[in-house]
Amino acid sequence: MSSTAGLVIPCKAAVAWEAGKPLVIEKVEVAPPQAMEVRVKIKYTSLCRTDLYFWEAKGQTPLFPRIFGHEASGIVESVGEGVENLQVGDHVLPVFTGECGDCAHCKSEESNMCDLLRINTDRGVMLSDGKPRFSIKGTPINHFLGTSTFSEYTVVHSGCLAKINRLAPLDKVCILSCGISTGLGATLNVAKPKKGSSVAVFGLGAVGLAAAEGARISGASRIIGIDRNPKRFEEAKKFGVNEFVNPKDHDKPVQEVIAEMTNGGVDRSLECTGNIDAMISAFECVHDGWGVAVLVGVPNKDAVFMTKPINVLNERTLKGTFFGNYKPRTDLPSVVDMYMNKELEVEKFITHRVPFSEINKAFDYMVKGEGLRCIISMEE
Repeated sequence: MSSTAGLVIPCKAAVAWEAGKPLVIEKVEVAPPQAMEVRVKIKYTSLCRTDLYFWEAKGQTPLFPRIFGHEASGIVESVGEGVENLQVGDHVLPVFTGECGDCAHCKSEESNMCDLLRINTDRGVMLSDGKPRFSIKGTPINHFLGTSTFSEYTVVHSGCLAKINRLAPLDKVCILSCGISTGLGATLNVAKPKKGSSVAVFGLGAVGLAAAEGARISGASRIIGIDRNPKRFEEAKKFGVNEFVNPKDHDKPVQEVIAEMTNGGVDRSLECTGNIDAMISAFECVHDGWGVAVLVGVPNKDAVFMTKPINVLNERTLKGTFFGNYKPRTDLPSVVDMYMNKELEVEKFITHRVPFSEINKAFDYMVKGEGLRCIISMEE
């Protein structure tokens, strides 16, 4: 048992007091974990576009003050009552969605959408008692995605922690707890391209490049990157992308351009932007008879897209994915092992590093569209 088990821990956290305003490093109190909860010492965290989106408070109910952050790595400090799968000292990745192990989704081999611990962007409290574990001088501070990793210590439901290989470098594998695994799994688990096949990836941000990395690992021979920002093309070559299309360079729909390039369409496509027009293009650019398109990017919940039914009848398949179809506790450790076995290259996703005291720089990089992932070291 750790010396701090059962005690309130005072520590530093980056608190968002208002939408779009710089985070403020504050001294917060982190309460002990309750039943089925775990308190984690965060070692490294990174910024994902989802943090940025909710920090800007665009298109959803704002909830402030709040501690953001959900891509991270850490070490278990203490565990609450009933936690059997984790112990003090375990190395873990906190995940924005969970795996309770008991619901119909968790018991299904086909789903990772846990009924109990599925992503909830509106909740700012813990499930067990409806209260936050963070406070500043008695004032409650809201959680984010059940993880809140922009804090030196955080409390997470045990079902949202993946126990990983202790030899894995925490300053690198921290990025596997959200976006990279989402794109990678979309390709490896859902699109499943065959060796020598053709794959189109729409959107060459971090998730799209992770999807391309999955195509590279699968042995795809043609990996076509589609993006409206040509500045992304050179970087994408590191991830196996070997052909590029900028829709702005053509006066016809990009799906027609791709069909001409590939003698009827690609074998697989992955849409990683959440843009409706890109979704239509991603579906309509796959080959009839066997083509599979996978939607990865998240659109507005009220968005609608249209395509002709004949595109489906002609044996094209449209699929969706959530977190790359990975079950957090069961499957994420194997993604870390892929990195440890040198099958998955993680370093090329990391373009910046900052100390925790300069966390706002990570937001600046992302707002400006600079780089892919910025690692924030909690102990610097």
